[in-house]
Amino acid sequence: MPVYNRIDEDIITALKAVVGDKYVLTDPERLAPYEKDESANTACYRQPEAVVLPARTEEVAAIMRLANNRKFPVIPRGAGTGLEAGAIVNEYGGIVLSLERMNAILEINEENLYAVVEPGVITARLQAEAEKKGLLYAGDPCSGGSCFIGGNAATNAGGNRAVKYGTTRDQIYAVEVVTPGGDIVELGGRVKKMTTGYALEKVIIGSEGTLGIITKLTLKLVPLPLHSAHILAVFEDADKALFTVNALQRARVEVTCLEFMDNECIRVAERFTGEKQVGSERGNYIIIQVDGKSEDETDDVCVTVDEICRAQGAAEVFIGNAEKIWYSRKIFSEASGAEGVVAMEDFVVPPDCIAVLLRELQVIRKDAGLAFRSVSHAGDGNIHLDVLKERLSQEVWEERLGAFESAAYDVVYRLGGKISGEHGIGGLRKDIMKRYTSPVELQLMKALKKAWDPNLILNPGKIFDVD
Repeated sequence: MPVYNRIDEDIITALKAVVGDKYVLTDPERLAPYEKDESANTACYRQPEAVVLPARTEEVAAIMRLANNRKFPVIPRGAGTGLEAGAIVNEYGGIVLSLERMNAILEINEENLYAVVEPGVITARLQAEAEKKGLLYAGDPCSGGSCFIGGNAATNAGGNRAVKYGTTRDQIYAVEVVTPGGDIVELGGRVKKMTTGYALEKVIIGSEGTLGIITKLTLKLVPLPLHSAHILAVFEDADKALFTVNALQRARVEVTCLEFMDNECIRVAERFTGEKQVGSERGNYIIIQVDGKSEDETDDVCVTVDEICRAQGAAEVFIGNAEKIWYSRKIFSEASGAEGVVAMEDFVVPPDCIAVLLRELQVIRKDAGLAFRSVSHAGDGNIHLDVLKERLSQEVWEERLGAFESAAYDVVYRLGGKISGEHGIGGLRKDIMKRYTSPVELQLMKALKKAWDPNLILNPGKIFDVD
């Protein structure tokens, strides 16, 4: 890695000339919110040397040109809801470039079904504005009430509706990007298909701020479903709950959302809210949303889902109020975090392997002497674990966690999966990624980084280290 310059007064003065004195932060108290993300690993938290808050694409470009000229790192940041230390500084120091001021919804085009937004728009805000016009923005990460669209794109966020609509990458027509060298370019286009050179917009999406800074997005919208139904199926056996995913696929049932919560997650939600949760004594949840063009069509699908769930062993199946059915799933992350999560996993496998994965993970965690809670975007094979330290000493915890993770990663890759379905790699998982990624594939990624960012200015040391 290159040697970077520290942020001195001359650089601060130059940054202020770009964005104004008010929008260059150097006071430690004002820097504090930018030293962390929502990772459970607090050891990675580090205060930036400065935070810069541009308001226009041209300001972002000017900052990048200055950074290349003066050789200091720039770490792009959205809302800070990431979980892998991807938007905080590391040992190389540098500035955080926060996109929070670039938060305008520039256009919602009802007739042609698209929106144009800046990266600092909160996902739920776009969803609400689209809904007012009878439209749906299908990207739906669980942190949608606080995360930014730009951050969703940078990590290719998934969420509850990915089983039907795909990840954030599938919601994007085009992105305006500031390159590491400070050029401005629009990648992609509002077209149904395109074979005109490399699909560079697809490369930018999911690159975690290492190849460019997204400053504008053109997003797909779809009409709101005419009818929706929300189903809660309670299973005493977690295996049977997850094998319902395969049963629904075999029956060709199209669902919009298909989520799983184990019993410990349900109990966590119950403790957090103080409200009794259905089946909390022994139950595990499958939560399903189905949409239809008519009430009769939707009812017919619900009958089929009910029959499949009961055939798979569901003790109870409810069809009812969406807010009530989804409440425990939506509140889980906050509830679990309040009890002190120490490690989080974000495995993804082919959806037909999700039940097998959880079964093997349960064996591994017993062998390691650990406990975890599991929720899953079961329809797309993505499972999240909150691994608990409980009363273990730090030394014992680290030993057991290492044994659990090593065995778990082996299983994930044996099943054709990956270590991250939607959280990304950031600074925390790059050693694991290196261990399980083909050297040829990794070298191709490094070559791309070097070509786009020869001075290694943009978010250095994230995803992988460049020799």
